Amino acid sequence: MVKKNLLSIYDLSKKEIKALLNKAAELKGKRKPLSVFKGKTLGLLLEKPSTRTMVSFAVAMAQLGGTPIFLNTEKMQRSRGESIRDTAMVLSRYLDGLMIRAFKHSNLEEFAKYSTIPVINGLTDDEHPCQILADIMTIMEFHRIKIIESLKNVKIVYTGDSNNVANSLLAISAILGLNLTVISPREYLTKKEVLNKALKYASSTNAKINVTSDISAAKDADVIYTDVWTSMGFESEQERRKNLFAPYQVNSKLLKKASSRCIVLHCLPSVRGEEITTDIMDKYENSIFTEAENRLYVQKAVLLHLLK
Repeated sequence: MVKKNLLSIYDLSKKEIKALLNKAAELKGKRKPLSVFKGKTLGLLLEKPSTRTMVSFAVAMAQLGGTPIFLNTEKMQRSRGESIRDTAMVLSRYLDGLMIRAFKHSNLEEFAKYSTIPVINGLTDDEHPCQILADIMTIMEFHRIKIIESLKNVKIVYTGDSNNVANSLLAISAILGLNLTVISPREYLTKKEVLNKALKYASSTNAKINVTSDISAAKDADVIYTDVWTSMGFESEQERRKNLFAPYQVNSKLLKKASSRCIVLHCLPSVRGEEITTDIMDKYENSIFTEAENRLYVQKAVLLHLLK
């Protein structure tokens, strides 16, 4: 059997994304433990702090009958200079799968190159694929969409930092043929290589991809999505970002531009009063915290897809 990884949304076909979302919805409907991974172990390798990714993968593996093992890089020999190659080869002999939450995407790719077990991207500076699968699941749930093809009728607007979340949102929109607008300050617009790759896919799926610094592009949004303005590893830019991103805050003024059926999403954690106001966070807590909950069912679906 050929080893499968999930390093990027682009590792998945439209058919596979559809299957993962359908499986996640099925698992959410049943909400009962399974024993399919009895005797199997999933490593959770964490270079960055984590709440939702760490806990949802651990619970998902446990509820599927397997065992999660937490691996802190600071307490491993990697912190003393052991190579990724050697670490990957050793872990492959102990584990059945490995979820990695890392800074550099290239490190994730190197782990996958030398691992003989499936490797899952739990977040890198470039992408956050499992998060985006949960986001699409949430959009379908709140807009009562049963088939992926109907998602094209939903206008999705992402406002804020063109970060890993925005990159994965572009990728899945391009593959599925969705209507996506990404709004960021000119200085932080999507990188050309990221946008060009999405546009290449979009040309064959008829996805509507719009990247702009004009906040008025949020008009008639059915989904408004944001993330923190300063991601992990970019703390030195925090004050500069606060000033540049202020016009892109998700607040009551922005919501007035949206459609009457608009929902708000945030991948969390949030900095209330910065990228989103407290009143909007509270008003849309149902969609935001359901989005977080849906991480669990997506992680289960991903594990079943890669490890079973």
